[in-house]
Amino acid sequence: MTASAHIITAVIGSGVLSLAWAIAQLGWVAGPAVLLAFSFITYFTSTLLADSYRSPGPVNGSRNYTYMDVVRSHLGGVKVQLCGLAQYGNLIGVTIGYTITASISMVAVERSNCFHRHGHHVKCSISNYPYMIIFAVIQIILSQIPNFHELSWLSIVAAVMSFAYSSIGLGLSIAKVAGGGHARTSLTGVTVGVDVSGTEKVWRSFQAIGDIAFAYAYSTVLIEIQDTLKSPPPENKVMKRASLIGVSTTTIFYVLCGCIGYAAFGNKAPGNFLTGFGFYEPFWLIDFANVCIAIHLIGAYQVFAQPIFSYVEKRCNKKWPENKFISTEHAINIPVCGTWYINLFRLVWRTTYVVVTAVMAMIFPFFNDFLGLIGAASFYPLTVYFPIEMHIAQAKIAKYSFTWIWLKILSWACLIVSLVAAAGSIQGLAQDVKTYKPFKTQ
Repeated sequence: MTASAHIITAVIGSGVLSLAWAIAQLGWVAGPAVLLAFSFITYFTSTLLADSYRSPGPVNGSRNYTYMDVVRSHLGGVKVQLCGLAQYGNLIGVTIGYTITASISMVAVERSNCFHRHGHHVKCSISNYPYMIIFAVIQIILSQIPNFHELSWLSIVAAVMSFAYSSIGLGLSIAKVAGGGHARTSLTGVTVGVDVSGTEKVWRSFQAIGDIAFAYAYSTVLIEIQDTLKSPPPENKVMKRASLIGVSTTTIFYVLCGCIGYAAFGNKAPGNFLTGFGFYEPFWLIDFANVCIAIHLIGAYQVFAQPIFSYVEKRCNKKWPENKFISTEHAINIPVCGTWYINLFRLVWRTTYVVVTAVMAMIFPFFNDFLGLIGAASFYPLTVYFPIEMHIAQAKIAKYSFTWIWLKILSWACLIVSLVAAAGSIQGLAQDVKTYKPFKTQ
Protein backbone atom coordinates (compact mmCIF):
# COMPACT_ATOMS: atom_id res chain seq x y z
CA MET A 1 0.00 0.00 0.00
CA THR A 2 2.75 2.48 0.93
CA ALA A 3 4.74 1.65 -2.24
CA SER A 4 1.62 2.31 -4.37
CA ALA A 5 1.05 5.59 -2.47
CA HIS A 6 4.68 6.65 -3.10
CA ILE A 7 4.28 5.83 -6.83
CA ILE A 8 0.95 7.68 -7.15
CA THR A 9 2.43 10.67 -5.29
CA ALA A 10 5.43 10.68 -7.65
CA VAL A 11 3.44 10.04 -10.85
CA ILE A 12 0.15 11.98 -10.50
CA GLY A 13 1.96 15.25 -10.18
CA SER A 14 1.65 18.54 -11.91
CA GLY A 15 1.84 16.67 -15.23
CA VAL A 16 -1.87 15.80 -15.06
CA LEU A 17 -2.75 19.51 -15.26
CA SER A 18 -1.09 20.00 -18.65
CA LEU A 19 -2.60 16.90 -20.31
CA ALA A 20 -5.65 18.69 -21.79
CA TRP A 21 -3.18 21.11 -23.43
CA ALA A 22 -0.98 18.22 -24.64
CA ILE A 23 -3.95 16.37 -26.20
CA ALA A 24 -5.09 19.64 -27.81
CA GLN A 25 -1.73 19.79 -29.64
CA LEU A 26 -1.88 16.14 -30.77
CA GLY A 27 -5.63 15.61 -31.34
CA TRP A 28 -8.09 12.79 -30.67
CA VAL A 29 -6.02 10.13 -32.47
CA ALA A 30 -2.40 10.73 -31.50
CA GLY A 31 -3.10 12.20 -28.01
CA PRO A 32 -4.68 9.17 -26.28
CA ALA A 33 -2.39 6.82 -28.30
CA VAL A 34 0.75 8.58 -26.98
CA LEU A 35 -0.66 8.52 -23.41
CA LEU A 36 -1.33 4.77 -23.55
CA ALA A 37 2.02 4.04 -25.23
CA PHE A 38 3.94 5.86 -22.48
CA SER A 39 1.94 4.10 -19.76
CA PHE A 40 2.79 0.68 -21.26
CA ILE A 41 6.49 1.56 -21.73
CA THR A 42 6.72 2.94 -18.16
CA TYR A 43 5.10 -0.15 -16.62
CA PHE A 44 7.15 -2.59 -18.72
CA THR A 45 10.50 -0.94 -17.96
CA SER A 46 9.59 -0.52 -14.26
CA THR A 47 9.16 -4.33 -14.01
CA LEU A 48 12.66 -4.74 -15.53
CA LEU A 49 14.04 -2.21 -13.03
CA ALA A 50 12.29 -3.96 -10.11
CA ASP A 51 14.04 -7.23 -11.10
CA SER A 52 17.39 -5.40 -11.14
CA TYR A 53 17.09 -4.33 -7.47
CA ARG A 54 18.99 -7.43 -6.36
CA SER A 55 22.05 -8.77 -8.15
CA PRO A 56 22.98 -11.16 -9.61
CA GLY A 57 19.52 -12.78 -9.16
CA PRO A 58 16.22 -10.86 -8.78
CA VAL A 59 15.16 -12.82 -5.63
CA ASN A 60 18.26 -14.13 -3.84
CA GLY A 61 20.95 -11.66 -4.93
CA SER A 62 22.41 -8.82 -2.86
CA ARG A 63 20.33 -5.68 -2.29
CA ASN A 64 21.21 -2.41 -4.03
CA TYR A 65 19.97 0.66 -2.21
CA THR A 66 20.03 3.33 -4.95
CA TYR A 67 19.63 3.53 -8.74
CA MET A 68 23.38 4.18 -9.06
CA ASP A 69 24.18 1.04 -6.99
CA VAL A 70 21.92 -1.01 -9.30
CA VAL A 71 23.70 0.30 -12.43
CA ARG A 72 27.12 -0.26 -10.76
CA SER A 73 26.34 -3.92 -9.96
CA HIS A 74 24.89 -4.77 -13.41
CA LEU A 75 26.74 -2.54 -15.89
CA GLY A 76 29.62 -0.74 -14.12
CA GLY A 77 32.10 1.67 -15.72
CA VAL A 78 31.24 5.16 -16.94
CA LYS A 79 27.52 4.26 -17.07
CA VAL A 80 27.36 4.64 -13.25
CA GLN A 81 28.40 8.32 -13.50
CA LEU A 82 25.99 8.89 -16.43
CA CYS A 83 23.17 7.37 -14.36
CA GLY A 84 24.02 9.60 -11.39
CA LEU A 85 24.08 12.69 -13.61
CA ALA A 86 20.71 11.82 -15.21
CA GLN A 87 19.01 10.78 -11.95
CA TYR A 88 20.13 13.57 -9.65
CA GLY A 89 19.88 16.19 -12.42
CA ASN A 90 16.28 15.06 -12.96
CA LEU A 91 15.46 15.07 -9.23
CA ILE A 92 16.85 18.61 -8.84
CA GLY A 93 14.84 19.71 -11.91
CA VAL A 94 11.66 18.17 -10.51
CA THR A 95 12.05 19.89 -7.13
CA ILE A 96 12.53 23.25 -8.90
CA GLY A 97 9.51 22.49 -11.13
CA TYR A 98 7.35 21.62 -8.12
CA THR A 99 8.31 24.86 -6.36
CA ILE A 100 7.13 26.79 -9.45
CA THR A 101 3.90 24.78 -9.78
CA ALA A 102 2.98 25.00 -6.08
CA SER A 103 3.46 28.78 -6.10
CA ILE A 104 1.28 29.08 -9.25
CA SER A 105 -1.47 27.09 -7.47
CA MET A 106 -1.22 29.29 -4.36
CA VAL A 107 -1.39 32.45 -6.50
CA ALA A 108 -4.38 30.95 -8.36
CA VAL A 109 -6.35 30.89 -5.09
CA GLU A 110 -5.76 34.64 -4.62
CA ARG A 111 -6.51 35.38 -8.30
CA SER A 112 -9.69 33.28 -8.21
CA ASN A 113 -10.98 35.37 -5.29
CA CYS A 114 -9.93 38.58 -7.09
CA PHE A 115 -11.85 37.54 -10.25
CA HIS A 116 -14.88 36.62 -8.14
CA ARG A 117 -14.87 40.05 -6.43
CA HIS A 118 -13.97 42.32 -9.35
CA GLY A 119 -15.08 40.39 -12.47
CA HIS A 120 -13.24 38.30 -15.09
CA HIS A 121 -12.09 41.33 -17.11
CA VAL A 122 -9.71 42.51 -14.32
CA LYS A 123 -6.02 41.55 -14.72
CA CYS A 124 -5.41 40.51 -11.07
CA SER A 125 -1.62 40.37 -11.46
CA ILE A 126 0.02 38.83 -8.39
CA SER A 127 3.69 38.00 -7.82
CA ASN A 128 4.61 34.31 -7.39
CA TYR A 129 7.68 35.08 -5.29
CA PRO A 130 6.11 35.36 -1.78
CA TYR A 131 4.40 31.99 -2.35
CA MET A 132 7.66 30.36 -3.45
CA ILE A 133 9.15 31.58 -0.14
CA ILE A 134 6.19 30.13 1.84
CA PHE A 135 6.60 26.79 0.01
CA ALA A 136 10.36 26.80 0.73
CA VAL A 137 9.81 27.45 4.47
CA ILE A 138 7.41 24.45 4.67
CA GLN A 139 9.97 22.30 2.81
CA ILE A 140 12.79 23.33 5.16
CA ILE A 141 10.72 21.97 8.09
CA LEU A 142 9.64 18.75 6.29
CA SER A 143 13.18 18.16 4.99
CA GLN A 144 14.23 17.32 8.55
CA ILE A 145 12.33 14.00 8.18
CA PRO A 146 15.42 11.74 8.24
CA ASN A 147 14.65 9.29 5.40
CA PHE A 148 12.23 7.71 2.93
CA HIS A 149 11.03 5.12 5.49
CA GLU A 150 9.39 7.83 7.61
CA LEU A 151 7.69 9.56 4.64
CA SER A 152 4.81 7.09 4.14
CA TRP A 153 2.20 9.23 6.02
CA LEU A 154 3.09 12.28 3.88
CA SER A 155 2.83 10.22 0.67
CA ILE A 156 -0.60 8.87 1.62
CA VAL A 157 -1.88 12.44 2.33
CA ALA A 158 -0.34 13.65 -0.97
CA ALA A 159 -1.88 10.73 -2.95
CA VAL A 160 -5.35 11.57 -1.52
CA MET A 161 -4.83 15.24 -2.51
CA SER A 162 -3.83 14.26 -6.07
CA PHE A 163 -7.05 12.25 -6.44
CA ALA A 164 -9.02 15.21 -5.03
CA TYR A 165 -7.77 17.87 -7.47
CA SER A 166 -7.74 15.48 -10.47
CA SER A 167 -11.38 14.59 -9.68
CA ILE A 168 -12.36 18.27 -9.33
CA GLY A 169 -10.70 19.11 -12.67
CA LEU A 170 -12.43 16.12 -14.24
CA GLY A 171 -15.83 17.02 -12.70
CA LEU A 172 -15.62 20.65 -13.86
CA SER A 173 -14.67 19.49 -17.38
CA ILE A 174 -17.63 17.08 -17.48
CA ALA A 175 -19.94 19.89 -16.28
CA LYS A 176 -18.60 22.21 -19.00
CA VAL A 177 -19.18 19.56 -21.72
CA ALA A 178 -22.64 18.65 -20.34
CA GLY A 179 -23.55 22.34 -20.16
CA GLY A 180 -23.44 22.48 -23.96
CA GLY A 181 -20.20 24.43 -24.38
CA HIS A 182 -19.17 23.87 -28.02
CA ALA A 183 -15.37 23.78 -27.91
CA ARG A 184 -13.68 23.19 -31.28
CA THR A 185 -11.74 19.89 -31.35
CA SER A 186 -10.29 17.80 -34.17
CA LEU A 187 -8.70 14.42 -34.91
CA THR A 188 -5.31 16.07 -35.43
CA GLY A 189 -5.45 18.75 -32.69
CA VAL A 190 -4.80 22.47 -33.12
CA THR A 191 -5.43 23.55 -36.72
CA VAL A 192 -2.62 25.01 -38.83
CA GLY A 193 -3.62 28.43 -40.20
CA VAL A 194 -6.42 28.87 -37.63
CA ASP A 195 -4.93 28.27 -34.18
CA VAL A 196 -1.21 28.11 -34.98
CA SER A 197 1.30 28.36 -37.82
CA GLY A 198 2.83 25.20 -39.35
CA THR A 199 6.10 25.68 -37.43
CA GLU A 200 4.29 26.25 -34.13
CA LYS A 201 2.24 23.08 -34.68
CA VAL A 202 5.43 20.99 -35.03
CA TRP A 203 7.17 22.53 -31.98
CA ARG A 204 4.05 22.30 -29.81
CA SER A 205 3.49 18.65 -30.77
CA PHE A 206 7.07 17.87 -29.75
CA GLN A 207 6.57 19.70 -26.46
CA ALA A 208 3.28 17.88 -25.79
CA ILE A 209 5.09 14.52 -26.16
CA GLY A 210 7.62 15.74 -23.55
CA ASP A 211 4.82 16.73 -21.16
CA ILE A 212 3.23 13.27 -21.46
CA ALA A 213 6.61 11.55 -20.94
CA PHE A 214 7.14 13.62 -17.77
CA ALA A 215 3.64 12.78 -16.55
CA TYR A 216 4.72 9.12 -16.07
CA ALA A 217 8.27 9.59 -14.76
CA TYR A 218 8.96 7.84 -11.46
CA SER A 219 11.88 5.54 -12.33
CA THR A 220 14.18 8.06 -10.60
CA VAL A 221 12.72 7.03 -7.22
CA LEU A 222 11.65 3.43 -7.98
CA ILE A 223 14.69 1.75 -6.40
CA GLU A 224 14.48 3.97 -3.32
CA ILE A 225 10.75 3.08 -2.97
CA GLN A 226 11.53 -0.63 -3.44
CA ASP A 227 14.17 -0.36 -0.71
CA THR A 228 11.39 0.46 1.82
CA LEU A 229 9.71 -2.95 1.25
CA LYS A 230 10.13 -5.87 3.64
CA SER A 231 10.96 -9.36 2.42
CA PRO A 232 9.33 -11.96 2.14
CA PRO A 233 7.44 -11.85 -0.22
CA PRO A 234 10.26 -10.92 -2.66
CA GLU A 235 10.59 -7.15 -3.16
CA ASN A 236 10.51 -7.40 -6.97
CA LYS A 237 7.16 -9.23 -6.86
CA VAL A 238 5.60 -6.64 -4.50
CA MET A 239 7.09 -3.75 -6.49
CA LYS A 240 5.67 -5.08 -9.78
CA ARG A 241 2.21 -5.24 -8.17
CA ALA A 242 2.62 -1.71 -6.74
CA SER A 243 3.78 -0.48 -10.19
CA LEU A 244 0.75 -2.06 -11.87
CA ILE A 245 -1.62 -0.42 -9.34
CA GLY A 246 0.21 2.93 -9.57
CA VAL A 247 0.53 3.09 -13.38
CA SER A 248 -2.95 1.75 -14.18
CA THR A 249 -4.59 4.13 -11.65
CA THR A 250 -2.76 7.12 -13.07
CA THR A 251 -3.44 6.09 -16.68
CA ILE A 252 -7.21 6.01 -16.02
CA PHE A 253 -6.99 9.50 -14.46
CA TYR A 254 -4.74 10.79 -17.25
CA VAL A 255 -6.96 9.58 -20.08
CA LEU A 256 -10.07 10.96 -18.38
CA CYS A 257 -8.51 14.33 -17.42
CA GLY A 258 -6.73 14.74 -20.77
CA CYS A 259 -9.60 13.70 -23.04
CA ILE A 260 -12.49 15.29 -21.14
CA GLY A 261 -10.35 18.41 -20.56
CA TYR A 262 -9.79 18.60 -24.33
CA ALA A 263 -13.51 18.06 -25.00
CA ALA A 264 -14.30 20.92 -22.58
CA PHE A 265 -11.73 23.47 -23.82
CA GLY A 266 -11.00 22.28 -27.35
CA ASN A 267 -7.98 23.65 -29.20
CA LYS A 268 -7.78 26.60 -26.78
CA ALA A 269 -7.04 24.38 -23.73
CA PRO A 270 -4.83 26.25 -21.20
CA GLY A 271 -1.39 24.89 -20.21
CA ASN A 272 -2.66 24.20 -16.70
CA PHE A 273 -6.43 23.91 -16.59
CA LEU A 274 -6.93 24.68 -12.89
CA THR A 275 -4.57 27.67 -12.67
CA GLY A 276 -4.84 28.86 -16.32
CA PHE A 277 -8.43 29.92 -15.58
CA GLY A 278 -10.22 27.64 -17.95
CA PHE A 279 -12.72 27.72 -15.06
CA TYR A 280 -13.74 30.75 -12.96
CA GLU A 281 -16.72 29.36 -11.05
CA PRO A 282 -17.57 27.91 -8.57
CA PHE A 283 -14.61 29.91 -7.23
CA TRP A 284 -14.54 28.11 -3.84
CA LEU A 285 -14.14 24.73 -5.59
CA ILE A 286 -11.29 26.06 -7.78
CA ASP A 287 -9.68 27.40 -4.58
CA PHE A 288 -10.03 24.03 -2.86
CA ALA A 289 -8.53 22.21 -5.88
CA ASN A 290 -5.55 24.57 -5.94
CA VAL A 291 -4.98 24.10 -2.19
CA CYS A 292 -5.01 20.31 -2.84
CA ILE A 293 -2.39 20.78 -5.59
CA ALA A 294 -0.17 22.76 -3.22
CA ILE A 295 -0.48 20.13 -0.44
CA HIS A 296 0.19 17.31 -2.92
CA LEU A 297 3.31 19.06 -4.23
CA ILE A 298 4.58 19.60 -0.68
CA GLY A 299 4.58 15.78 -0.30
CA ALA A 300 5.83 15.08 -3.84
CA TYR A 301 8.79 17.45 -3.35
CA GLN A 302 9.93 15.30 -0.41
CA VAL A 303 9.55 12.04 -2.38
CA PHE A 304 11.90 13.44 -5.06
CA ALA A 305 14.27 15.29 -2.69
CA GLN A 306 14.96 12.45 -0.22
CA PRO A 307 17.24 10.47 -2.62
CA ILE A 308 19.36 13.64 -3.14
CA PHE A 309 19.58 14.25 0.61
CA SER A 310 20.48 10.62 1.26
CA TYR A 311 23.17 10.51 -1.47
CA VAL A 312 25.03 13.60 -0.22
CA GLU A 313 24.77 12.57 3.46
CA LYS A 314 26.08 9.04 2.80
CA ARG A 315 28.99 10.39 0.74
CA CYS A 316 29.93 12.88 3.45
CA ASN A 317 29.62 10.25 6.23
CA LYS A 318 31.88 7.93 4.25
CA LYS A 319 34.48 10.63 3.57
CA TRP A 320 34.56 12.18 7.07
CA PRO A 321 33.37 9.42 9.48
CA GLU A 322 35.03 11.08 12.52
CA ASN A 323 33.50 14.52 11.96
CA LYS A 324 31.08 15.25 14.84
CA PHE A 325 29.23 17.96 12.86
CA ILE A 326 28.28 15.35 10.22
CA SER A 327 27.68 12.25 12.36
CA THR A 328 26.28 13.41 15.75
CA GLU A 329 22.52 13.17 16.34
CA HIS A 330 21.14 15.56 19.01
CA ALA A 331 18.02 14.34 20.84
CA ILE A 332 15.35 17.02 21.40
CA ASN A 333 12.18 16.36 23.39
CA ILE A 334 9.13 17.84 21.64
CA PRO A 335 5.82 17.83 23.60
CA VAL A 336 3.23 15.41 22.10
CA CYS A 337 5.64 14.29 19.31
CA GLY A 338 8.19 12.67 21.66
CA THR A 339 11.94 12.61 21.01
CA TRP A 340 13.18 14.12 17.75
CA TYR A 341 16.76 13.69 16.52
CA ILE A 342 18.42 16.71 14.94
CA ASN A 343 21.67 16.41 12.98
CA LEU A 344 23.38 19.78 12.39
CA PHE A 345 24.87 18.78 9.04
CA ARG A 346 21.46 17.52 7.85
CA LEU A 347 19.84 20.75 9.04
CA VAL A 348 22.35 23.00 7.24
CA TRP A 349 22.66 20.94 4.02
CA ARG A 350 18.93 20.32 3.50
CA THR A 351 18.01 23.93 4.31
CA THR A 352 20.64 25.14 1.82
CA TYR A 353 19.28 22.78 -0.86
CA VAL A 354 15.67 23.99 -0.41
CA VAL A 355 16.76 27.66 -0.50
CA VAL A 356 18.81 27.12 -3.70
CA THR A 357 15.91 25.34 -5.49
CA ALA A 358 13.54 28.16 -4.45
CA VAL A 359 15.96 30.79 -5.82
CA MET A 360 16.28 28.80 -9.09
CA ALA A 361 12.46 28.65 -9.32
CA MET A 362 12.28 32.43 -8.93
CA ILE A 363 14.84 32.97 -11.70
CA PHE A 364 13.16 30.47 -14.05
CA PRO A 365 9.37 30.61 -13.57
CA PHE A 366 8.05 28.89 -16.75
CA PHE A 367 5.73 25.92 -16.34
CA ASN A 368 4.88 23.88 -19.45
CA ASP A 369 8.21 24.06 -21.27
CA PHE A 370 10.14 23.37 -18.08
CA LEU A 371 8.04 20.22 -17.47
CA GLY A 372 8.61 19.04 -21.04
CA LEU A 373 12.36 19.55 -20.87
CA ILE A 374 12.76 17.63 -17.59
CA GLY A 375 10.61 14.81 -18.95
CA ALA A 376 12.48 14.56 -22.24
CA ALA A 377 15.95 14.76 -20.68
CA SER A 378 15.37 12.06 -18.08
CA PHE A 379 12.80 9.79 -19.72
CA TYR A 380 15.16 7.97 -22.06
CA PRO A 381 18.18 7.20 -19.82
CA LEU A 382 16.32 6.44 -16.58
CA THR A 383 13.00 4.96 -17.72
CA VAL A 384 14.17 3.10 -20.84
CA TYR A 385 17.92 2.77 -21.51
CA PHE A 386 19.27 1.59 -18.13
CA PRO A 387 16.37 -0.81 -17.27
CA ILE A 388 16.68 -2.48 -20.70
CA GLU A 389 20.50 -2.69 -20.60
CA MET A 390 20.45 -4.13 -17.05
CA HIS A 391 17.77 -6.68 -18.01
CA ILE A 392 19.87 -7.80 -20.99
CA ALA A 393 22.94 -8.16 -18.70
CA GLN A 394 21.07 -9.87 -15.84
CA ALA A 395 19.08 -12.31 -18.02
CA LYS A 396 22.18 -12.88 -20.25
CA ILE A 397 20.14 -12.31 -23.44
CA ALA A 398 22.17 -13.30 -26.50
CA LYS A 399 23.19 -10.52 -28.89
CA TYR A 400 21.04 -10.35 -32.08
CA SER A 401 18.46 -12.79 -30.66
CA PHE A 402 14.78 -11.87 -31.23
CA THR A 403 14.34 -10.53 -27.66
CA TRP A 404 17.57 -8.50 -27.87
CA ILE A 405 16.52 -6.93 -31.21
CA TRP A 406 13.04 -5.84 -30.09
CA LEU A 407 14.37 -4.45 -26.79
CA LYS A 408 16.93 -2.41 -28.76
CA ILE A 409 14.22 -1.18 -31.21
CA LEU A 410 12.14 -0.02 -28.21
CA SER A 411 15.20 1.72 -26.75
CA TRP A 412 16.06 3.56 -30.00
CA ALA A 413 12.43 4.57 -30.62
CA CYS A 414 12.27 6.13 -27.13
CA LEU A 415 15.56 7.97 -27.76
CA ILE A 416 14.04 9.62 -30.86
CA VAL A 417 10.91 10.57 -28.87
CA SER A 418 13.11 12.12 -26.14
CA LEU A 419 15.16 14.13 -28.64
CA VAL A 420 12.14 15.64 -30.43
CA ALA A 421 10.44 16.41 -27.11
CA ALA A 422 13.60 18.13 -25.81
CA ALA A 423 13.81 20.20 -29.02
CA GLY A 424 10.17 21.31 -28.62
CA SER A 425 10.71 22.29 -24.99
CA ILE A 426 13.90 24.26 -25.69
CA GLN A 427 12.08 26.20 -28.44
CA GLY A 428 9.16 26.85 -26.04
CA LEU A 429 11.54 28.10 -23.34
CA ALA A 430 13.22 30.44 -25.85
CA GLN A 431 9.76 31.91 -26.68
CA ASP A 432 8.96 32.28 -22.96
CA VAL A 433 12.22 34.12 -22.28
CA LYS A 434 11.41 36.59 -25.09
CA THR A 435 7.92 37.34 -23.78
CA TYR A 436 8.54 37.05 -20.00
CA LYS A 437 7.54 40.00 -17.80
CA PRO A 438 8.86 39.74 -14.22
CA PHE A 439 6.63 39.97 -11.14
CA LYS A 440 3.57 38.74 -13.00
CA THR A 441 1.80 35.40 -12.63
CA GLN A 442 2.79 33.03 -15.42
